[in-house]
Amino acid sequence: MKSFVHTGLAIFSISLAVSSLASDTIAVDRFAALALDCVHQEYPNHISHSLQSDSDVRPPRELTPAFYGCLDWHSSVHGHWLLVRLARLYPETQYAEAARSALAQSLTETNLLAETHYVSAKGRRSFERPYGIVWLLQLAAELEEWDDPQAAAWRDNIRPLESALVERLTSWLPDLTYPVRNGTHSQTAFALGLALDWARTTEDKATEALLVERAQTLYRGDTDCPIYYEPSGADFLSPCLAEADLMRRVLTPPAFSSWLDAFLSIPDGGKWFEPAIVSDRSDPHLVHLDGLNLSRAWMLEGIASALPPADPRVTVLHRTAKAHRDAGLEGVKPEYYAGSHWLGSFATYLVTERGVARGSWADHRPETKNVFWVKNPISRQLSSVD
Repeated sequence: MKSFVHTGLAIFSISLAVSSLASDTIAVDRFAALALDCVHQEYPNHISHSLQSDSDVRPPRELTPAFYGCLDWHSSVHGHWLLVRLARLYPETQYAEAARSALAQSLTETNLLAETHYVSAKGRRSFERPYGIVWLLQLAAELEEWDDPQAAAWRDNIRPLESALVERLTSWLPDLTYPVRNGTHSQTAFALGLALDWARTTEDKATEALLVERAQTLYRGDTDCPIYYEPSGADFLSPCLAEADLMRRVLTPPAFSSWLDAFLSIPDGGKWFEPAIVSDRSDPHLVHLDGLNLSRAWMLEGIASALPPADPRVTVLHRTAKAHRDAGLEGVKPEYYAGSHWLGSFATYLVTERGVARGSWADHRPETKNVFWVKNPISRQLSSVD
């Protein structure tokens, strides 16, 4: 009888996981549709533009001809990243060909050389630093990993812009005396994490070494992060969780576990903290909190992936991540451009587990009484059978 019950639980868990995978397939179609709707939509446009003369007064499509859509430059960049990632991982999706067509329109040699000229011009030393820069590096890394002739051409086209922005980032980081600990674009922990993933994907050892040194110098001594003061009203990144998600990329697993003990007070059971409440999704700042729920979810999963499966914090981290995942995905809707122009990218980063390293504890997690893990090429789902 006991064996029958266990078999029944396993079958039920598998059915939940298959249903979850099917839901994710539907979800990524929805995310792709959001990106396709905006990557070539020029207006409205919130432009971050430094003018040196009258000749700099031009429409966005002329200033940055690859990345002029999705309201702002960084959202356009990660909207293109979304299309590359989903076309690479889901070639069978109904949007794959449309994604390729949109990418082919944007990622031409001419367009990307114009982008390189733009970011290199006088007065733009801090342009999109660091947030937009590291999303551009994510786009380059995604193309690097795509074994496809068309993607290889786009990869070559983006190299000059990539090189210019890497130089911009690496010349700035040594001058950074203090980390930026806010919950929006200028936060440094999130940026260092994405940049590290790029450096390791492209095997840029020199930049990787700099990023690791900067993370160690800026964050290794931190303790008692006040996570219960979060969130601020317009956050889309958690300062505390982003730092922990960075440091699990930098430290060995034993060192990270010890560092995490001193940095965050994670309960051994029950709930940790609740998802953020979004009161008005038409407000461009308040809707940031939908993004916070999504990024909290992937950061919690990333932190858990660096801990041993038997660590009592793992269950709490995943339970909290799932609550944030559910709340965040609920907000990824097309009704309001304030959120729809960017939340699809955050949702894609989460459900495709872009930031979770292969070979981590997450790839070797055993079945437990109440939790069943399904590993598939795109996403690893947690389904509770409580």
